[in-house]
Amino acid sequence: MVNSGQRPVVLVTNKETPEKGINKLKLKADVIFPKSHPATREEVLELAGQVDGIMWVGHMPLNGEVLDRGGSRLKAISTMSAGMDYVDVEEFRKRKFPLGYTPIVLNDAVADSAIGLMIAAGRRYHEGRLAIDQSQWTGGPQWLLGQDIKGSTVGIIGLGGIGQTIAKRLKGFDIGQLLYTGRRPKPEAEALGAKLVPQDELLQESDYVFITVPLTNETRHMINESTLAKMKPTAVLVNVARGDIVDQRALVAALKNGTIFAAGLDVVSPEPLPADDELLRLPNAVVIPHLGSATVQTRNNMAEIAALNVLAGIAGTPMFSPYPY
Repeated sequence: MVNSGQRPVVLVTNKETPEKGINKLKLKADVIFPKSHPATREEVLELAGQVDGIMWVGHMPLNGEVLDRGGSRLKAISTMSAGMDYVDVEEFRKRKFPLGYTPIVLNDAVADSAIGLMIAAGRRYHEGRLAIDQSQWTGGPQWLLGQDIKGSTVGIIGLGGIGQTIAKRLKGFDIGQLLYTGRRPKPEAEALGAKLVPQDELLQESDYVFITVPLTNETRHMINESTLAKMKPTAVLVNVARGDIVDQRALVAALKNGTIFAAGLDVVSPEPLPADDELLRLPNAVVIPHLGSATVQTRNNMAEIAALNVLAGIAGTPMFSPYPY
């Protein structure tokens, strides 16, 4: 039974949420979880009407159905993520419902992961491991040669918080030029040594291309057969944003026929990716299972911020990190 006392009640939708966040909630609220793990949608919806706030952990669709089932008692929701493509933000905006999220705090972890993928894909680490597994370690002066980072041109599609953090990491690699795309110039770009260019120019000139834009109707399949064809055959594509920004079929074809050199992917479509997906059979695709923010400290911080958001929303005070709808 949900507590009917004076303390508010908060539903946390995933039992594996870091204790740092749970303990933060427990200072001012009673915390409940779905019985099953992973939770079913129906279970979450049933509990939504019995609580004052929800910490929404995971990418289950968050929409008007949840708000309807929450009814008049439900006062606030915070995700534990920066990406909000699974949230019907327009519905929250129309209802003026308090919605929090957890950006910024994961920038460092995601940027580190992006640099790791850049190196792994550009230097053919996955292909090399496959050679070992298949007893094909031949060696030689022309064996498994990769692409240099020093002196290269790097393009970042979307110079937001994560893109800027990647740019800072790149300062240690002595790259030749840093390009970026966006709707308007970024004031931070000058200090980063980044130049705003049209997307076509970025794709044509870059040796490494990072995708760090959010998934929207505008960015869905932004990288497709046409845009991939504009890239260098020696180029490496790194995606740490969302899988559906890339037309994955077109990417597989580009990797197979040499349109581009390699790809490093933290995100794919769908997630989880089936084990028999063709992408996983490509030696020049480095694929990891959406681990960008997966460090102990980062996830602890995300949970604590989400908890603060929920508690503030219940209290009717400004959230620590409100979503700007």
